[in-house]
Amino acid sequence: MSRTVITFGTFDVFHVGHLRVLQRAAALGDRLVVGVSADALNIRKKGRAPVFSERERIEIVSALRVVDEVFVEESLELKRDYVLEHSADVLVMGDDWAGRFDELSDVCEVVYLPRTPAISTTAIIEHIADL
Repeated sequence: MSRTVITFGTFDVFHVGHLRVLQRAAALGDRLVVGVSADALNIRKKGRAPVFSERERIEIVSALRVVDEVFVEESLELKRDYVLEHSADVLVMGDDWAGRFDELSDVCEVVYLPRTPAISTTAIIEHIADL
């Protein structure tokens, strides 16, 4: 029986931390589905537009070997709907969200993975701006 893993992210200024979390998520099942945050969601969540457009970020994530399916995540509040829609057995989130989605454990396993140390999209963007 196959096991579907679902995860979410903005994946802006794609870096090795993004790659590693997707690889670790994929290792938890047979199929990896990724919700890429809509531009509007990113603006609401982070207070700024992403560097790369929603379309470009979807194209980048879709090109990865470990990713089987990509869709646009329109709202943080729709996680349960996305899990059910994609028949996910496991929800994977970064540990910066620890505890936030525990209520979904009635429909899937919820796993929080540690972030890659010393790598942050915000830090990369700030570093580039300082150059």
